[in-house]
Order: sequence, then structure tokens, then C-alpha cells
Amino acid sequence: MVEKSHTAGWWPNLYEPLRGIGEKIADWFAPRADAAATQEFYEINMELPGVAAENIDVSISNGTLTIKGEKRSQRQESGRTYFFTEREYGAFQRSFRLPPDVEASKIAADFKDGILTVKVPKAGAHEEKARKIEIRSA
Repeated sequence: MVEKSHTAGWWPNLYEPLRGIGEKIADWFAPRADAAATQEFYEINMELPGVAAENIDVSISNGTLTIKGEKRSQRQESGRTYFFTEREYGAFQRSFRLPPDVEASKIAADFKDGILTVKVPKAGAHEEKARKIEIRSA
């Protein structure tokens, strides 16, 4: 029969309050995003609630699309005592490796209702999809 230590029960509980911190940090520094594709373009949508458009930077370098910015806090407090606050502020950055078939010069970004939408056109997407090839005879 194996005897349990009296200290074994408290060990996991010691770190319980810290368990979610890493996840919370990852959530903020990596805002939620989704990526999709159509025949004409790739589209990346990123949730950025509370971030002003002027605090967002979208750039491309060496085939990597980078979205970075900052959610800033501007609070004037007088006569309030906060018991807790769940608002998050700080910098974020996400990078996406683009496929080789993009037209980087035609990338467009729109920001509305806290959602950043980046459309990345595919190279040659506007070219003729199918055509009949004439066969010449000699």
C-alpha cells in the first residue's frame, strides 16, 4: 500500500491563481484572427475591439504580412475605487506568412466595428480562367 504525502494536496492549488496568466497574455499579444480564401483573394479578419484605427499598422516584408498596434487607456478617475478591472491595454503583433501567389502591391485593409479586414489579391486572379486553344495545322 502506497502512502500519500500530506503536502501533495496543496501543491497544485499553490499555482492555481497563476494558471490562466499565460493564456491571458497570449490572448492579448495575439488577437483572435481568421483567414480564408476565394478564387480572387485571401482575406484575414482580426478582432481588435477598443483599438483606434490610427493605432494599427499593417505592413508586408519578405512575404510576411504583419499587423501590429496598441490599445491605449485614457481614463480620468475621480471618486472611484475599483475592486477589479478586466480591460486590457498594451501592444500586440501578429504575423502571417503569405503564399507565393499574392499581388503585394494591391493589398487593402479596412477597419470597421472593431474588425480589421485585410484583403490580399492573388496574382493573376483577373486573368482568363479558361479558353479554347486553336490548333493550327501545317
